[in-house]
Amino acid sequence: MTKDVRAAVMISAGETEIRRLPLPEIGLDDGLLQVEVAGVCGSDVRHYRSQITEPRILGHENLGRVTALGPIAKERWGVSEGDRVLLEEYLPCGHCRACRSGNFRSCWATDSLLSADAIRFGSTPINVYPGLWGGYAEYLYLHPRTVFHRVDERIPAAEAVLALPISNGIQWVCREGQLRPGQTVVILGPGQQGLGCVLAAKLAGAQMVIAVGLNRDRRRLEVAEKLGADVVFHGPDRHLIEMVQDLTQGEGVDMVVDTARGSGETVGLAFNLLRKHGQLLLPTGAAEGIPQFPVSVLSKRCLTLRGVRGHSYMAVELALELIASRKYPIAEMSTHHLSLEEVDRAIRLTAGEFAEQAVHVTILPGAQTAMTGR
Repeated sequence: MTKDVRAAVMISAGETEIRRLPLPEIGLDDGLLQVEVAGVCGSDVRHYRSQITEPRILGHENLGRVTALGPIAKERWGVSEGDRVLLEEYLPCGHCRACRSGNFRSCWATDSLLSADAIRFGSTPINVYPGLWGGYAEYLYLHPRTVFHRVDERIPAAEAVLALPISNGIQWVCREGQLRPGQTVVILGPGQQGLGCVLAAKLAGAQMVIAVGLNRDRRRLEVAEKLGADVVFHGPDRHLIEMVQDLTQGEGVDMVVDTARGSGETVGLAFNLLRKHGQLLLPTGAAEGIPQFPVSVLSKRCLTLRGVRGHSYMAVELALELIASRKYPIAEMSTHHLSLEEVDRAIRLTAGEFAEQAVHVTILPGAQTAMTGR
């Protein structure tokens, strides 16, 4: 095994450089993963644009093979060297109330947004030993608290890693939103999370799924149609409201999922699309907040506003089963495959900074040359 590892390290806001980091010695209760593919998430864009005090390796949608394993870790994890696995980004403590109730994504030990001492894959700085915390590297350190999913060898890597964004949709729409057969849903934003919601709504038996984007989202909306969206829309908000009213006989839809921005504009639009007793799911939120939030609308129309975030273990398992079933053209979501040297471009593609549009971008740490848009 090599003595050092190539990694794309974020050194400041919007800046990445290739570095070689030492490969750590593995003890009794940890291990190493050779990264086969790492997906680029929309949250990577947010991290990449932020100011940081310590360099870090991004990448939390990680698929690879276990290449080194301590004996205690092998017994605890139930995996062996050579196994192909998908990792949760979360590194939960395993014994707190959140972990014991199945909500380990809310464990304080791994909640990097709310706890300064938390660790998780894709955001922990490299000065925290042993530094290999992100998937944009040839190898990833397997912490003793790592959570694994086994992956069928027959599933292409770039599709298997999509289980993570798809699982978010399953978690939000099915498990938390509890969308029922025959109901209607509008999904604002046809990015990878929004497309995961399209799939989840179809799995839930939705009568009608409407995917909404901007003019620049034409390619993503085409993918939404292929994944089962009954209606796709881009255009003025007033035309969308009129269309939804017409399609629902003036009632409005049962659910809106705002994967776009969670701003005053998008939340206000959602309220105009919902029927009485409908619900709005918010997996995102604009940094500036909503200064004049229309609270009275919630009570007058008996609306439910639900904040959602991340996914459960079972949502990922369901997503992997969905991908393995080959019932949906999941490959349509995977549009770009780039090398470590192109991490900057990969994140900017995901952010929509180029005329060329991406849906889901993956990093292939072992590749020397890129395989760009299909």
